[in-house]
Amino acid sequence: MRRRALSVLAAGSIAALLLSGCAGSSNDAGEGGDDARIRVARSFAPTAGLSPYSDDATTLSKFGSAETLVQLSDDLEAEPLLATDFEQVDDLTWTFTLGSGVTFHDGTEMDAAAVKNALDHASSAASPPRALKGVKLTVEATADDKVTIKTDIPDPLLTNRLTSPQLSIFSAAAYKDDGTVDPVGTGTGPFVLTKVDGTTTATFDRYEDYWGDKAKLAGIDVSFVPDGQARASAIRADEADVADNIPVSQASLLDPDQVFQVPTVRSMYIALNTKTGAFSDPAVRAAARAAIDPSKIVKTVFEDQSEAADGLLSGAVPWAADHRGDTTSAASPAKVSGTAITLATYTDRPELPEAAVQLQKQLEDAGFTVTQDVREYASMEKEILGGAFDAVVMARNTMLDTGDPLSSFFQSDFTCEGGYNVSQFCDPKVDELVKKGLALPTGTDREKATMDVEAAVLQADAAIPLVYMSTTLADNGKFKDVVRDPREQRLITAQTAPAK
Repeated sequence: MRRRALSVLAAGSIAALLLSGCAGSSNDAGEGGDDARIRVARSFAPTAGLSPYSDDATTLSKFGSAETLVQLSDDLEAEPLLATDFEQVDDLTWTFTLGSGVTFHDGTEMDAAAVKNALDHASSAASPPRALKGVKLTVEATADDKVTIKTDIPDPLLTNRLTSPQLSIFSAAAYKDDGTVDPVGTGTGPFVLTKVDGTTTATFDRYEDYWGDKAKLAGIDVSFVPDGQARASAIRADEADVADNIPVSQASLLDPDQVFQVPTVRSMYIALNTKTGAFSDPAVRAAARAAIDPSKIVKTVFEDQSEAADGLLSGAVPWAADHRGDTTSAASPAKVSGTAITLATYTDRPELPEAAVQLQKQLEDAGFTVTQDVREYASMEKEILGGAFDAVVMARNTMLDTGDPLSSFFQSDFTCEGGYNVSQFCDPKVDELVKKGLALPTGTDREKATMDVEAAVLQADAAIPLVYMSTTLADNGKFKDVVRDPREQRLITAQTAPAK
């Protein structure tokens, strides 16, 4: 047996315009029967034509079009999906047994050769999936239903890497000569992506020959609606059945029965520049941390719909609180009077600029002189990563790509060679903690090692925890089994069905 795992007035018009492109028969959604379709207003539009090697991969997983060899359970343990079994042979070698009867959406068979082809293309891509960072794969089709994967270094995290939506398996037709990947009609999931209209709409239809339980819905009509006010208006006007990432300010305007708070693994914190400027002094960093009251941010910005943070990993990481150590500042706070700092953040997440306003007041009350720099992320990324600011208000998915915060978050953000080290933080002792933790297999010891790193980072005040962020999902109740996923990788599945 397989395991299966704008203005207020304008907002409604915008929603109607964008959603009309996918409406079709979905106007009858929720009335039951095999022809029911669900309408979804999605916040993040495709940035790379739904290429699985980009963040667009999450859209493919949210709507059940693309699948991976392995998936993560709710307890963050790797378990079979397209592969029915896997085994570690030695430090460098793993074998995966593939399920039978799996066909791609174009009708071709998924066998070991197809899996090798998919993983080879991912490994050799001009911009390989982030989940493969730091490791090189050699893939062999050792039988029609068996794949052997060797890594160039011992990698206890290989199965976690293979759960990333960016490593989904597509048919040979998806991989083009120019290096691009076309997911239209080439995945394996319960829904086939049949059409993408730029950054406006996407259509998914039930795949009748799916290897697992056939989808209960006829399809999904997705509209990409970046404006949060417009997404909320679409729910109020019954132009969408589900809308994600509803702004806190709009949630109160919806029927309370249609609003759901979903705890996530995303955390908001302030990254302090530990290399240059005022915060190169540990005592000044400690003073800034002492000045911040996260509960006020939760109350004023999030209207008590999220939780004040006492660390960097939220309660949606199931083991974080159990292993959390001493996270208090190691330095005594300095007395500050007129110390000038630049506080930066980006507008892509509307709660961040709102939080920056509150943080500026708290820091100024403590004696700092604060200048804000708030722009779109794309226009300031080089400055953020280059240490141009004293402090940056961040929102980070701490379990991106692998479901392992040690490799996907702490290693990249708080080690000397980290590729996303906004804090410019470099402590050989922390690097050593990370190195030792990365060598451990998944499980309790690795979890404890991860929390040791968190404690060391916070004792050094390289970051100031603010909020464990939740996301607001709007659901009009016409459908059941819409997934509320803390990792934000699933939304509509084969089990989603009309409520009546």
